[in-house]
Amino acid sequence: MRAKMRLMGFRGATVKPLNEEAAAELGAELLGEAIVFGVGGFCLYLEYARQAGQSRRKDEEHAAELRELGDRLQRVQEELRAL
Repeated sequence: MRAKMRLMGFRGATVKPLNEEAAAELGAELLGEAIVFGVGGFCLYLEYARQAGQSRRKDEEHAAELRELGDRLQRVQEELRAL
């Protein structure tokens, strides 16, 4: 693996090990950011679901209104034929 990396022009850098305090601090920061990101993503999902529900309800209301208007038109046409 190292030979392949060298062939591609990458040089390995030495990484100093972290002490326990620094590792705990970085871990806590990463965990905190992950929680904030997760909550933000969940809020976006809930807002999307709410908007989709509202849109679906409006579409159903419009469809019901169109059916009602169609029924009324049909009744008026039948009354005209009767006259």
